[in-house]
Amino acid sequence: MTIRARLTGLLLAGAAGCSAPAPPAPFDVVEASIAELGAAMDEGRITSEQLVERYLARIEAYDEQGPALNTIIALNPGALATARALDTERLETGPRGPLHGVPMLIKDNYDMAGLPTTNGSLAMADVRPPDDAFQVRRLREAGAVILGKTNLHEFARGITTVSSLGGQTLNPYDTTRNPGGSSGGTAAAVAASFAAAGMGSDTCGSIRIPSAHNSLVGLRGTSGLSSRDGVVPLSETLDIAGPLARTVTDLALVLDATVGSDPADPSTAEADANIPTSYMAALDADALRGARVGVLTMLTRQDPADEPVARVIDAAVDDLGRLGTEVVTVEIDGLADLLDSYTVLSHEFKFSLNTYLEEIPGAPSLADVLADGRYHPDVEERLRRSNEVETLDTEVYREALGRRETIRRRVVETLDELELDALIYPTIRQQAAVIGRPQGGDNCRLSPHSGLPAITVPAGFTPDELPVGLEMLGRPFAEARLIGLAYAFEQATSHRRPPPSTPALPALVPADP
Repeated sequence: MTIRARLTGLLLAGAAGCSAPAPPAPFDVVEASIAELGAAMDEGRITSEQLVERYLARIEAYDEQGPALNTIIALNPGALATARALDTERLETGPRGPLHGVPMLIKDNYDMAGLPTTNGSLAMADVRPPDDAFQVRRLREAGAVILGKTNLHEFARGITTVSSLGGQTLNPYDTTRNPGGSSGGTAAAVAASFAAAGMGSDTCGSIRIPSAHNSLVGLRGTSGLSSRDGVVPLSETLDIAGPLARTVTDLALVLDATVGSDPADPSTAEADANIPTSYMAALDADALRGARVGVLTMLTRQDPADEPVARVIDAAVDDLGRLGTEVVTVEIDGLADLLDSYTVLSHEFKFSLNTYLEEIPGAPSLADVLADGRYHPDVEERLRRSNEVETLDTEVYREALGRRETIRRRVVETLDELELDALIYPTIRQQAAVIGRPQGGDNCRLSPHSGLPAITVPAGFTPDELPVGLEMLGRPFAEARLIGLAYAFEQATSHRRPPPSTPALPALVPADP
């Protein structure tokens, strides 16, 4: 069924049994912040139901038609009814908080009751978990409206977002290019204003890389900050799940709603003790003044193809200095060798995935997926290699885990000895590659292999008009400090701009005063 057909069904379902809604007020959702959406609903200029309709109209116009970005795998058939109920609640008792009635999208490796969790694979198209993932439940409790589920690189095993179920997602800034991955469907959709914000997962860059390629803000939190319960795993010890947004403020609002300890995810035992009352308190436009950051040179330039991005980062470093930040260059002995490994991921994937699938009646195992054959050729080698792993009880695996402890220790020691607030480097050293060509320049490993938090923020555009992300990495549970630094940089530089492929819909442009 096409998105057009699904949209028609949603609108008809929403109209059944009720009077026709009032004509929509002039309000344009393109680049609208969560605060702007909330204010418009509070003032009666628009309802959550009308917002859902407007985002769905953009999905219909630009995801299947127009540039055909191909970001959405499934729409939520209950979105309009949920929005309508939240509108009534707002009138009767007031909003639950800043996310009340705000439409969002989630990556299709998050469980959501009533919809399949496909992981982008035809082999998992019928996997229907009975309940919501922890973070989806928290979003719903906060009043967010889940519009639907987004495409991802199949099984989250890549960084270009292609899957057997969802096909190839396009980058809205240049539709000949990939959007990054594996959360590329969420990133491209949020960049194109198909929703206010979205949720992704990050094992080795899968939030941060697509955020950088789509001029978004993305955060990989400290390992254990947010529950992964109900998110299809890739690596038990490397996975995190969290938000992507167009602004630092929007990211902070979503983060507030989704972090916290969860008995179903033992890694989060220390989360509640390390979470501030609100990450919004960290939004300080002067946070860079007097700060001290280190440019990690080995992650900035490694290949001639890195140069277009590196020059944007050079300009960002100049901006940091202009804004009152002390910038130094940093080298960490042996870091390149320590990071040169996918051993943990390749060992854990089979066991992590099968543990998740065993809890869902009728779900396949990894071996079943391979026997079924309904997966994208891009991931076949990685799936087969992981399926051959027989045990985690190996010296190679134990050595890899130990190497991660060494990375964490050396990075924290460097931050402490040089009195740094953060290490900085390009999120990915090369601009988004043309679809079908290899994507180079991956800088993903430092944050997951150390367990330390990292935020990416728009840093500008290459001469090819492709977005570049500046990544900032800090100490354990230093998310608030990183958010403050990123916010100050964002406010001073204003690099974010909407993609040219998805402009405002003519019928929805606000009327002239």
